[in-house]
Amino acid sequence: MSRTYKATGINLKTQALGESDKIVTILTPEFGLIRAVAPGARKHNSSLGGRSGMFVVNELLIAKGRSLDKITQAQTLKTYPGLAKNLGKLAAGQYLAEIVLCQALSEQPQEELYELLNEHLHRLEVLSSGNTSGVLAHLAHGVFHLLALAGLTPQVQICCLSGRSLTPDFTHPNWQVGFSIPAGGIVCLEAWERLRSEGEMRKMREMREINNESPMPHAPYPMPYAQTVVVHRQEIPVISSRLGAMELALLQNLSQPEIVQIDGARDHNWLSVEQILRHYAQYQLGRPIRSATSIDSYFAANHDAIV
Repeated sequence: MSRTYKATGINLKTQALGESDKIVTILTPEFGLIRAVAPGARKHNSSLGGRSGMFVVNELLIAKGRSLDKITQAQTLKTYPGLAKNLGKLAAGQYLAEIVLCQALSEQPQEELYELLNEHLHRLEVLSSGNTSGVLAHLAHGVFHLLALAGLTPQVQICCLSGRSLTPDFTHPNWQVGFSIPAGGIVCLEAWERLRSEGEMRKMREMREINNESPMPHAPYPMPYAQTVVVHRQEIPVISSRLGAMELALLQNLSQPEIVQIDGARDHNWLSVEQILRHYAQYQLGRPIRSATSIDSYFAANHDAIV
């Protein structure tokens, strides 16, 4: 069996190793996620220095190792220099990469994930400078598509309680729907209030029955045929956030291949959508998205946004 193999991959994470090496985490379409040593990559004159940077796509020759493989050759195929020139784009790219690192499998082909990440990084890179709404829109679009590929898409078309379609109502300025992370998507607030009221009424009836119930006499012998009746009740989901017609419309269009432009959408609308998707993704992935703090800092500095 050959001790070397070829792969094409994009660098998603790097960390220092020893005095001059790097450990690079690479997403490849052929073998999924790979962690490999780039020997001497931190030396000033190393040929692997630039090739081991974030978001660099290389054609690689890798030698198998006991614990970590080793990069022996790298030929750069593509880079994303536009991301490094804009802090918002860079933060959004790192955000997407972090989600991919949570999803990607090792020793299994990950072609769809590889292509999807590169497509969304390209879309971020070609955005015009200063297009802050565009950065947020493309970030939300990328997060939604990554969740969809993993089978974790939030339900944004129908109410998770009633199963009825929900359409944004732009005629009423105070119109809202809920978003429940535990329930997995949007919730009609009327259905939620009705369920909550029914639950409160049921509790009151149960309390009255308990208070009025007389003690049962002791049975003179065991009752082997006594049955226990289990009643299944619909749980009342926690409403994680509330969103208006514009936020719901933006959410519902994220499944489209391209971003759908909606007249009147502003930065604060996209910030709300990103926050919803962020908390939902963190819940589904079971870990915080650390790069999201860079998004918060960037938009707070540029728009005085309070997140």
